[in-house]
Amino acid sequence: MAWFSKKPRISTEAEQPSESRPSRMEGLWAKCESCDEIIYRQDLEKNWMVCPHCEHHHAWPARARLAGLLDPDSFEEFDKELEPQDPLGFSDSKKYKDRLKSTRKNLGENDAFISGVGRIEGHQVSVGAFVFEFMGGSMGSVVGEKVARVFERAHDLKCSALVFSASGGARMQEGIFSLMQMAKTSAAIARFRTGTRPYISVLLNPTTGGVAASFSWLGDVILAEPKALIGFAGPRVIEQTIRQKLPEGFQRSEFLLDHGMIDSIVHRKELRTKLGQILGLLG
Repeated sequence: MAWFSKKPRISTEAEQPSESRPSRMEGLWAKCESCDEIIYRQDLEKNWMVCPHCEHHHAWPARARLAGLLDPDSFEEFDKELEPQDPLGFSDSKKYKDRLKSTRKNLGENDAFISGVGRIEGHQVSVGAFVFEFMGGSMGSVVGEKVARVFERAHDLKCSALVFSASGGARMQEGIFSLMQMAKTSAAIARFRTGTRPYISVLLNPTTGGVAASFSWLGDVILAEPKALIGFAGPRVIEQTIRQKLPEGFQRSEFLLDHGMIDSIVHRKELRTKLGQILGLLG
């Protein structure tokens, strides 16, 4: 029954591989993911990647986030040279080492986490931020090590710790090595808490999987951006497992705030001020 077979499709020079195809957030203009309004990209960037029409919070690159929230010229990066390896020789549709190589080349980052020391309104913080564009912000052995070092550095400097989480969870290409990072980062927080400074966790869209199930939920103060998806398994997986319809807005930051799981939802434009207030009181 060859006529059931899918007909071969003739490719054209205009077509691009899916990995390099421009997204709706690239180029001179951007289309809002929420209200579909067309926005001049420079205006969107000046507005902290928040839609001026509907206030939807678009993805904000980690380095831009740190530059926008920390005091000018206060950030000193650490551990930039650390690079993930391929301990399992993992291969799916693409070899893991090749995936790492191409992602590093495209993004200019060695892995999915940036860490260092900076200041917010004069208060010193050991800070880290996930690069979600790097393999979905997944946590492998190097990301876990850098997260742990954020807390070790905060402990040694006797300053507060601040982590911005945006992740799909543990990195499957590293198997058990990635799952070990959940315990490792949690242990680093336990040691950090022998001091007197707070750990502020800021949950971004999305924060899921092993990252949500470990250090991201262990903050002394837990903040979130509006409408951020936060949880262990995604809502579709849960619905298919329990065979029930989930409540409206389930796993969004507003739902979690109503049920006492986070301390506050903070608009991106107000986050620097809010962090300064918390550090002034607790840090």
